[in-house]
Amino acid sequence: MKEQINIERLPRHIAIIMDGNGRWAKEHGKPRLFGHQSAIQSVREVNEACAELGVEYLTLYAFSTENWNRPGDEVSGLMTLLSQTIKKETATLLKNGIRLNVIGDVERMSQGIRDELYRAIDATSQGNRMELTLALSYSGRWDISNAARNIAKAVKEGSLQPADITEETVSNYLSMAGKPDPELLIRTSGELRISNFLMWQLAYSELYFTDKYWPDFRKDDLYAAIVDYQHRERRFGKTSEQIRK
Repeated sequence: MKEQINIERLPRHIAIIMDGNGRWAKEHGKPRLFGHQSAIQSVREVNEACAELGVEYLTLYAFSTENWNRPGDEVSGLMTLLSQTIKKETATLLKNGIRLNVIGDVERMSQGIRDELYRAIDATSQGNRMELTLALSYSGRWDISNAARNIAKAVKEGSLQPADITEETVSNYLSMAGKPDPELLIRTSGELRISNFLMWQLAYSELYFTDKYWPDFRKDDLYAAIVDYQHRERRFGKTSEQIRK
């Protein structure tokens, strides 16, 4: 599959909903946390593959605001695993020139996890090969609501006039401000929805769904998604004839 990829037509930004860890674990007769632990290898492979190809931005939906409603022991285990993984993988990110970024309501997370995140972000800040963004305690509705609050505050303070608010203004107040919108969204596990992820930014993204659970997702699966993306015609409201001129 890799040989079929046109390097000249790579998506600059790929977003992934990493779904199916719990169901994968259940099918293997293991507790749900085992699925999350096994998913780390998939993150490594996809991160490495994107950097090797020349993808500039990779955003992973790691923990949604709704995930806080899961059983307490699973949430606690996920937080511990997250902290351990960030600490362990920072050296690999540095080695590969990948800078780390995070979006979401991270203030809901423990001080210890926030400290690990900020240390890793600071340590990798000079990476110029690719940006890896983890969406943690994130949802699209939270993102848009937070942007609306900040826009309202700017209007109240007089630094922004209501008549001057455009789509670009809204984008600049979202958590992915300054980054290109994802051209390709991949979701694993066979579910056919975006689950409150990057709702503004995915307006014109190509959506790719696979039945594979995330712990089974590997480089070849990523390559297949990119090849599928490259066979699509992206019209952005125009006709095929206009695009082909």
